[in-house]
Formats: sequence, structure tokens, C-alpha cells
Amino acid sequence: MHLMESRPIRRALCFLLLWCIIVIAILQFRKYPPLENLYLYPDHNIVYYKFRDKRGFKKETELYTKLLRDFKNLEPKTDKRNNHTEEDIVKEVQNILPNLPISYWNKNKNKAIYYKNETCAKFPSIFDLEFNNLYWQTLYSSNGTFYLYGAYYDVRKLSRIGPAVRILGMINRIEPTIKTYCQFWFADHTEPVVVKTMEYKYIWYKKWGNYKQGVFQPYLIACQIPKTFHHLVPVSVSMVEKICDTATNNLRIIYNKANEKKGFAVCVKGLDFLYTDLSVRLIEWIELLNLLGAHKIFFYRLHVHENVSKVLDYYVKEGKVDVTPLTLPGGQPNIPGFQHLYLTKKINHKRQNELIPYNDCLYKNMYKYEYIVLLDIDEVIMPTRTSNWKDLMNTVIKKALAEKNETRASYNVRNVYFLDDFIHSHGWFEDIPPYMHMLQHVYRSKNFTKPNQYIKCFHNPERALTLHNHFPLACLSQGCTSYSIDTVDAQLQHYRADCVKTLKKSCDDFKQNSMIDTTIWKYKEPLINRTLSALNTLGYFAEMQIPQIR
Repeated sequence: MHLMESRPIRRALCFLLLWCIIVIAILQFRKYPPLENLYLYPDHNIVYYKFRDKRGFKKETELYTKLLRDFKNLEPKTDKRNNHTEEDIVKEVQNILPNLPISYWNKNKNKAIYYKNETCAKFPSIFDLEFNNLYWQTLYSSNGTFYLYGAYYDVRKLSRIGPAVRILGMINRIEPTIKTYCQFWFADHTEPVVVKTMEYKYIWYKKWGNYKQGVFQPYLIACQIPKTFHHLVPVSVSMVEKICDTATNNLRIIYNKANEKKGFAVCVKGLDFLYTDLSVRLIEWIELLNLLGAHKIFFYRLHVHENVSKVLDYYVKEGKVDVTPLTLPGGQPNIPGFQHLYLTKKINHKRQNELIPYNDCLYKNMYKYEYIVLLDIDEVIMPTRTSNWKDLMNTVIKKALAEKNETRASYNVRNVYFLDDFIHSHGWFEDIPPYMHMLQHVYRSKNFTKPNQYIKCFHNPERALTLHNHFPLACLSQGCTSYSIDTVDAQLQHYRADCVKTLKKSCDDFKQNSMIDTTIWKYKEPLINRTLSALNTLGYFAEMQIPQIR
């Protein structure tokens, strides 16, 4: 009985053992090389692996071999144009680096241009220049380092020094005393014209802080053009410590002469909005300024959100905006994020750096526009009785001349706050899209900030020598005379979450005393339509297509 029961068990064990041996053998002999399992699905146009039985594996191998043979005859799609001539590259570089005289260098690179002999004041090759942070050129002197940003031809009638070149840059010295020279390079001349630097004009007040050696300070450097060359405009200028030095910098001299001036140019400091998407507010702001009469807005860009870049690119194509990339000179950080932290913590450094784009914008446009306006993107100079800046200034000029018969260097507008908190207590307006920040925020403080505090100006470029965010620091002729525009004619509408830190003590008074001010609503319909059109064109309403309004 025991023997009969054990036989089936032994049979089952033997069968199981045999089955395991067969499975192991199959697995051992069945191999799929990874590369031969590559399979192309033509309808999906993708390549991936498939495992099949032995018969299928042969089929896939044959197909793979055929596909490989076919692919050998195909040509990968690459850009084969490669038609950039040296002339094309020169033009491209000139657009990226407007302060580099690359065209002039390219024309004269094979000529011997020097001052007294081949070792004295040779015309420098662009490949031997000292660049810093892309857009700055360098002079290392025996007493300080110069980072030079731009050079401008100044033949304004009120300039007492006559035709001159003014160089904008930063020097890590206060009140520099080192003697330097300007080497002027003229077209069709085989030697430079060398003159002593006339002055270093400080674009800052020492009482504001940062007045110490080693910190890079903003300066406007002047070099007079000799009388015998008054009929010519120099192409470029180099700054050197000794007359015969071969320069490590060579700046193209900017002279944007215009036959007729337009009305208003707006200058915006280096944008630092890497983490904040202000693109919709920016569209509303640009469109409002355009309605007010701004012919062009000149932005300088540090680091911004990708949507802000998209908006700026759109308006560049529209011809309403010009964008200049910007970096900080010297050892200051230019890495995204790190630069933002630096500018928020080092406030005086930030403000000193801002003076470079402001003054570059002035000198690039001083012959092209009647007025230069420096604004932040949360500010608008709002006419209260007229509909645009042109009509406003016609009114203002008459009043200013009646008060004193002289042309002012600037015309300033007083600041009033339109704080975010006000809308929270008063609610939203249903007939206005909620994303229209300025049209929705029509409650402001009753009181203006004090006269000459936090003002913004219409600057007269025929008179302004150096500009600060709020007012001119130095002027030509009769000094920096400024006319205060009556608040019944215009106000600086400042859209902020809160007052500036320096007004914290009086901010409660501004908040507790508010009033409605719908002056901006006279632009409501065109401003909504233009903003909506831009948002639609840029794809902000992806779920629906809105017909073009303009």
C-alpha cells in the first residue's frame, strides 16, 4: 500500500524536474541582442524595442536590416546655409555691441594708423580690447579701473566747451585725479588726435552714501575736440593713461542726428523681474503710454520672466519699444537669481548702476526727441485736463514762461499713490477686465507727496547734462532749473502695493485718506481694446480665439 502511494508522487516530481530543465534550456538558448530588437513604427515615426518569438525575431531582423540600409541613403536635416560672410558677421556684431567700432576697424584693419611712430598710440585691434561683462570696455590705470559703457558726440548749442565727446562709465575711485587722454580716431585719417581728458563729472551726490574708494561710481567723462577738427565727427575714441599707450578700449562714438525731433521718449532702467510675471501689467502700461503720446519706450534688460521677454519682443516688432541688454560691470554678479539678490540687498549699488542706462538713454536720444521721460513700469504721468502729453506741455510751457521767461531744464510732476489696498476695500469694477490693473485701481491717497520728493520729469535734452531717476543732477547753461507742474494739470500716478520704505511713518496717513480718481477712464475703451488685442495675439487666451480689434 505504501509503495503504491509513493509511485505517483515520484512520477510527479520527475515530471516537474524535467519541465524545469526544458524551461531553463529554452531560456538559455533564446537570446535577443538589444540592438537587433530595434523596431521602427512608420506611422508613429519612433524607434523602440520589441520582443517576439523566434520566427518573429527573424522577421524583425530582416526588417531592421532593410531599414538600416534605407537610412544610410537619407540625409539628416541640418542647416546648410552657412552663407554668413565676414561683412554679415560685422553687421550682426555691430547690432549686439553698439559701442564697438567694428565697421571702422574692419575697413582699416590692414592700415598702419598710429600717432608719432609705430610704437606710439597705435589703432587697437578689436581683438586686443579688454571687455568686461559683455558690454563694458576697460582701462586699467595706475590709480583705478575704468569700465566704459558708451561714448557720445555732443554739439549742443548750450554746451560751453564746444564740440566734445562725453564718455559714460564707472570708476572705482571718488574724485579721481589721475590724468588720462582721449585718442580720437577719424575716418580717412592715418593718425589719432590726442587730447587731455577735460573732466570727470560725478553722477551722484556723496550725501547719498557709497562715497568711498573701491566702489564703482558713475561718471560722465568729457574730452573736447580741437578746433581744427570741429568740422569732423570722430568715429571712435580710446581712453589711455599715457599719450603713446596702445589702448585697451575703443568706443564707437554715437551721434544719432535727426532732421526733425519727435515729441517724447521714455527711458526705463534695467529690468530685474526674473521671478515675477508682470507681462499683462506691462502690456497695459505700454499701451497707455502710447495713447498718451510716447513715441518710443527704451527698455534696458537685466533678467526678466520669459513672458516679459515675449511681450518686449512683440512690441519691438510693433516699433513701439527698443530693448537693450545690460550687465553690471566689474565683480558685480550677473548670474540670474544671484544678481536679483544683490540688487535687493545693496540698494545704493543698485541706484548707482541705474544711472548708466538712464544717461545712455539721454545721450542716444538727445537729438531725436523734445523731451526725455524717466519712468518705472508702475508709474504714469497723467494729464488731468488734457488728453495727451503734447497738449499738456503746450499748457505747461505757457505757464512756465509767464512765470519766468526762460526755458527750463526739466518740468516735474508730483507723486500720488494708487495703492493696492484701496481696491480691496472698495471692490472691483465689473465693466473692466480684472487683469487691467491701472483701470481697476482708481482710488488714491488724497494727499500728494511733498514737492520735489519722488517726482518725475519731462527733461529737456538740450539742457540736461546728467540725469538721476527723479531730477537732473547737472545741466548746461543756466543750471538745473525745474518748473513744478501744477497738480490741476498733471499728476504722477504711482501704482504700488505699499509706500516706499522712506515714507513708512507717513504711509498710514496716505492710506487712511483716500478718494476716487477716474482720470484714467478717459482712455478706458481704447486701452481695454488694445490690451485685449495684444494678449490675444500673444496667445494669452489659448482656450479661445478672439477676433482682432485693431
